[in-house]
Amino acid sequence: MAESFDYVIVGAGSAGCVLANRLSADSGTSVCLLEAGPPDRNLFIHIPAGFMKTLVNPRINWLYETEPSHWTGGRIIAAPRGKTLGGSSSINGHVYNRGQRMDFDGWSQRGNPGWGYADVLPYFRRCERRLGTGDDTFRGRDGAVTVTDLDWRDPLCEAFIEGAVQLGIPRNPDYNGARQEGVSYVQRTTRNRRRVSTARAYLVPAGSRSNLEVRTGCHATRILMSGRRASGIAYAKGGRGGVVHEVHARREVILCGGTINSPQLLQLSGIGPAPLLQELGIETLHHLPGVGENLRDHYAPRLVGRVRNIRTINERSRGLRLVAEVVKYFTGGQSILALSPTLVYCFWHSDETVRNHDLQLTFTPASYREGVQSQLDDEPGFTIAAWQQRPESSGWVRARTSDPFDKPVIQPNYLAAETDRRVLLSGMKLARRLMRTEPLAPYFAYEQYPGDHVRTDDELLDIARERGTTTFHVMGTCRMGPDSDPTAVVDHELRVRGLEGLRVIDASIMPAMLSANLNAATMMIGEKGADLVLGRPAPEPIITPEYAADA
Repeated sequence: MAESFDYVIVGAGSAGCVLANRLSADSGTSVCLLEAGPPDRNLFIHIPAGFMKTLVNPRINWLYETEPSHWTGGRIIAAPRGKTLGGSSSINGHVYNRGQRMDFDGWSQRGNPGWGYADVLPYFRRCERRLGTGDDTFRGRDGAVTVTDLDWRDPLCEAFIEGAVQLGIPRNPDYNGARQEGVSYVQRTTRNRRRVSTARAYLVPAGSRSNLEVRTGCHATRILMSGRRASGIAYAKGGRGGVVHEVHARREVILCGGTINSPQLLQLSGIGPAPLLQELGIETLHHLPGVGENLRDHYAPRLVGRVRNIRTINERSRGLRLVAEVVKYFTGGQSILALSPTLVYCFWHSDETVRNHDLQLTFTPASYREGVQSQLDDEPGFTIAAWQQRPESSGWVRARTSDPFDKPVIQPNYLAAETDRRVLLSGMKLARRLMRTEPLAPYFAYEQYPGDHVRTDDELLDIARERGTTTFHVMGTCRMGPDSDPTAVVDHELRVRGLEGLRVIDASIMPAMLSANLNAATMMIGEKGADLVLGRPAPEPIITPEYAADA
């Protein structure tokens, strides 16, 4: 007899762990959670600075790569995605950033009722256990995911913040509160110097439930269909060459594989653009042209300054100094092992006449070899990255072959839209001004990259083409939209259009890019998605004073 559960969830990532917890809270409901990767036992997952190791570890990372394109100079760019319990929340930079009110109101205005800022704010609060200051109108105190302030204070960071203030960018005590604009230290999903992934926050508390079965090392190969209804999942235990099993869903199959894996699994199952499926020799069960389209990501060049008169993370990360940092970390002292890849966030605008908050810049008192965040420079330095918050360039994710173990084609088309190039140029110029502020002057030696010889807009764009890279914020490939949108993949209740018993609940459903890292919003999607699956009424919208004033 085939195994069956009420719900089968594919992917134990930022949304999948949330769903597994919420759906299994009812002891009368059975849930099977399938994860292709191993359990999250790797030590570097839990040490914040371990991201430098997890970014390149094939056991816990899919290690995807993008296709070459014109505006990346024909380069292939690494596109890491988590492959373990917790998914990308187990390998990311653990920065907590929700995005702006206008982002979510834009989702609603695109024909997705229930997804405006006032509607999703209760779910953000439900996710969050905020430790630290913040207006409780916006912040949650009793949720699953601990959000803390960075307690590291560094003279370079302080000088960068003060320099931003002198340029007219205000300090903002809480960019996840009433407004995002301004400069501040980052907020993080860490506690007691350890990462708080969704596996730690949601799966561990549910681990003793007999009605929840979590299976690792299970690579989903196909969605099982009974007519137009999803009835289960076929998966290979142990990966390529493993024994193929089937698990059936009495109620629903829920895809939480993320922006890369969810559209690929749909396509491999015969759900997607018919021309692509025919080209791959896959029988078209349901023509859905938007599957895999609308891929977007934040693209950032990283500018490097060389420093003097101060020690940076670069020097602390080598030899006996690194040994000292390890000892401090494990004895409760302040250590670079407890740090994120970014320490300071700055949100601003590219056009002084239009306050549309379209720029994000980050600062860290470290520099990386050729802009790659998994390799520190030998020389002391700092890094400022800049990117457009809401890029217009879009691309696709497409199955490369009919083999579920072949990596898909990933083409973000970075900087294809002229607007993206214009806004990015403004961000790079602002980064250069921030390097040269009076508070940073005692520490700033010179601009190492791109260097003072780079002056014109064309030269700066060449730099962006030469060394710009992902910020790991891919989204949109199973876009949510109304019936009138022929490229929408799911409706506002996250049901796959034209089919029954099948939903997608992860970052791929985002209809437009957020002004944010995506982990916080993906957890919110998991929380709201659980209510949608269970048919629960949504919480009352939260109409904040700022919201009411603008309405």
